[in-house]
Amino acid sequence: MTPQQQLIEDEARREVRNRWLLSAPALVILLFAASGPLLIVLLYSFLAKAPYGDVIWQFDLTGWFSVFMERDIFDDTLSVASAHLSIFWRSVRLSVITTIVTLIFGFPTAYFIATRRQQTREIWLFLITIPFWTNLLIRTFAMLEVVRNEGLINTILIKLGIIASPIQMLFTDGAILAGMVYVYLPLMVLPLYASMEKLDFRLVEAGYDLYATPFQVLRRIIIPIVKPGMIAGSILVFIPSLGAYVTPSVLGGGKNLMIGNLIELQFGQGRNWPLGSALSVTLMAIVMIALLFYVRNAGSGNRAHG
Repeated sequence: MTPQQQLIEDEARREVRNRWLLSAPALVILLFAASGPLLIVLLYSFLAKAPYGDVIWQFDLTGWFSVFMERDIFDDTLSVASAHLSIFWRSVRLSVITTIVTLIFGFPTAYFIATRRQQTREIWLFLITIPFWTNLLIRTFAMLEVVRNEGLINTILIKLGIIASPIQMLFTDGAILAGMVYVYLPLMVLPLYASMEKLDFRLVEAGYDLYATPFQVLRRIIIPIVKPGMIAGSILVFIPSLGAYVTPSVLGGGKNLMIGNLIELQFGQGRNWPLGSALSVTLMAIVMIALLFYVRNAGSGNRAHG
């Protein structure tokens, strides 16, 4: 090896070492502040339940067993934990619907903002980000005032003579869905706008010049270009809505539980930390599966478009 090659190799080693040194603080924070608690939860899911909360340090799979199965307290027979499966299904269903509804409302909103003048765009983006200035709990209580029996919707409908008595909207899946759409809609609009801002609208004009219908322009030109923003927005909405706790607790009233509420019950009133940990790990597994699904679809879509 020549002295010049040795010098180049030493320089490359120093560069790699400097990169690791610069990233070391972030890696330490990720290890202890993010990965550490997750590993503790995973460990707790394989331990035995203590009588008054906490865990007994002995290997036990009862927590994982209780996620999907339950034992009758009278005759000790086994059956499927239908309550848990129902809560899991409600959480996934409401999260998917929330993602779809936010996409339906967020897409035209982002398109509208992207087609305004530059000065006007900043005003619209400012209005979209205003909800982030307020705590999630306050925004949820604001939705509570809209859907409760004496709330805004029922009051207007009664005064217009459309209904004679209030419609029960609070403490239903519909109320939870409305609350989550309201809370997470900006998380869909912003990634969509970031993609649409880079859209060359001359392509849209060219599509119309070639006698394409608005639907064909949308399907063949706009959607393929802004698909990364659609995927990013879907991920940003689906993941937090799947683990939502505050919105289902306030608008569901404890009757329409989601996974986050079930986990809190196990760590709180249920005093079953292994089951709560197993449910938490199961929730993370669902999130990982959803992420892999989105990433694979994004990759195949980009290859097809390319």
